[in-house]
Amino acid sequence: MSKSSKNTLIDNIIARALNEDKGKEDITTAAIFSKSEEATGEFIIKASGVVAGLDVAARVFALTDDNIKFDIVIPDGSPVKYGDIAARLSGPAASLLTAERTALNFAQRMSGIASATYEYVKKLQGTKTKILDTRKTVPGLRLLDKMAVKLGGGENHRIGLYDMFLIKDNHIQVAGSITEAITRCIRYRDAKYPGFKIEVETSTLDEVREIMNVPIDVIMLDNYTLENMRLAVEMIGNKCKTEASGGVNLDTVRDIALTGVDFISVGAVTHSIKALDISLELQMI
Repeated sequence: MSKSSKNTLIDNIIARALNEDKGKEDITTAAIFSKSEEATGEFIIKASGVVAGLDVAARVFALTDDNIKFDIVIPDGSPVKYGDIAARLSGPAASLLTAERTALNFAQRMSGIASATYEYVKKLQGTKTKILDTRKTVPGLRLLDKMAVKLGGGENHRIGLYDMFLIKDNHIQVAGSITEAITRCIRYRDAKYPGFKIEVETSTLDEVREIMNVPIDVIMLDNYTLENMRLAVEMIGNKCKTEASGGVNLDTVRDIALTGVDFISVGAVTHSIKALDISLELQMI
């Protein structure tokens, strides 16, 4: 995705969120404030973690009112602690209040994802293994969820169904065998999507043995025991990359990494996160 396409998509996400919140008019703010009243404010961190989404929050305010000034003090991807000032802003008080909740929603969620990802990444220090996200994201927010994962030190898996072949158990069931499913994907890839990677999900060592001589890029080891995962990694060697999936949490992730897998995918970093507590405190000028 090009930078311009990405920025357009983000603007569209923000526009939908602002419209959802504001509707026809922010009636409380319109009743209390005149358009000429000005205010300043600070994004204040209320818990330790990794901040993310400040660039998106800045865009929320810019799309609400281009008279708002938003200065990021602590860049996205940085560690933060209680009491830190992440950003300072100023402008028309009514516009600041109208955009406040939407901006905070994005920053809090993205910071929660970045913080959760960082906790997994820390567990893998000293290993070669990298944390991957999944497609278990909030519908409509995948781009922002995956941006937050990268800011937390993780890596993005495929963005959607269109940028990588991933053969899963239901595909194999329909195709009749794991080899047949791979063969069909290779044929389709070579005809229409040359260069695209192919990954296949396996659940047994026998399935790994079956595909050892088939040219694929990644073998997923889904819900393997640690012992079988080690055996699979040894069997695969340098033939392709390996990804562990299933049963991953902060208590198990390091033991999984020590089996020698290249990647560990963790759905929890996007589907089961706690938003980082961030507040906006305003003062009238």
